[in-house]
Amino acid sequence: MNRAILEANESVRLAPYACLATQSRGRQYQEPPSETRTCFQRDRDRIIHSKAFRRLKQKTQVFLATESDHYRSRLTHTLEVSQISRHVGRLLQLNEDLCESIALAHDLGHTPFGHSGERILNTLMASDGGFEHNQQSRRIVDYLESRYPTFPGLNLSHEVREGLLKHRAPSAPRPHTPRWVTLEAQVCNLADEIAYNTHDIDDGVRGGLIQESSVLEQVPLWQQAHDTILNRYPHVSHTQRMSLTVSELIAMQITDVLTESALQLAPYQGCTLSELQEAPHPFIRFSDEMAHKNQQLRQYLYQALYAHPTIYRMNKKGQRIIQRLFEVYHDDPRLLPPMEPLLHDDRSLSRKIADYIAGMTDSFAIKEYDTLCL
Repeated sequence: MNRAILEANESVRLAPYACLATQSRGRQYQEPPSETRTCFQRDRDRIIHSKAFRRLKQKTQVFLATESDHYRSRLTHTLEVSQISRHVGRLLQLNEDLCESIALAHDLGHTPFGHSGERILNTLMASDGGFEHNQQSRRIVDYLESRYPTFPGLNLSHEVREGLLKHRAPSAPRPHTPRWVTLEAQVCNLADEIAYNTHDIDDGVRGGLIQESSVLEQVPLWQQAHDTILNRYPHVSHTQRMSLTVSELIAMQITDVLTESALQLAPYQGCTLSELQEAPHPFIRFSDEMAHKNQQLRQYLYQALYAHPTIYRMNKKGQRIIQRLFEVYHDDPRLLPPMEPLLHDDRSLSRKIADYIAGMTDSFAIKEYDTLCL
């Protein structure tokens, strides 16, 4: 099947407001199109084959990637977001390939040791532009990956690159740009929220840091999913019930997003993407009731899991490692490894160090700390 057939199929099966591959605003650097893939399929493949994507397998989601083989890593979280994004995109007749590409790249810029690593690196870079993982994801795909001799980065399509910077809560204020992002980027943002809310509770319970009895008492959404599974399978084992509750919780949220988004999109069925982008609100969203229940779940996670002494100690350990490595490299840049030449490399020393540290896996950062700082 060649690219023309794939593109023709998109024009038949996708909604008028979906982002068709043939309507992409293109790439930063001109190159011949793929003969067998649409532009968004090509983006997906470039992301999957990047070094930054492979390193996600040993980066923290909540628990350190070195703690257990069964906790989510940044890679497994990314794959879960991708799966949910494709599913929701398919049912809303949006471009699944664009949904998938944004999802696969959305966390490429995360540091080792999760959000705590991001916070300390942002502090260390305060006088040199700061550090933010969405911006870093764009730096990776636009500049830091060095696979091609004629252009920096991965040269992804405009719509994927835009989605990396603008995936945010649908309730967030409208950005200082005249248009909303694609619906596919909005799908990815909701899929990210569904994945991390649900799976962080699952990892927290399995890791023994939070008790399911506490979750049942304080998180109505979990209780609703739990009761549905018990009614369906009265004699299910504890392990199976946990897995099925997680699955039901995801399904409940997806169903709500589909129902509410379809309601929001109903008056715009004949409209194009450009017409929807002029609307004063996003279209892919939870119902008010589900948004409130998700907020309750999120508040519980902050109080019971993210602020748990064990997680706090893990986070502080990771921050100390990053801070000390940053200081050591800054004091003696010769300790940095030889770096692959980048096109148009005009970075400051601090930015080179931040880029290097941000790309580390948890295990490599610990190993480098043990080698240089002890």
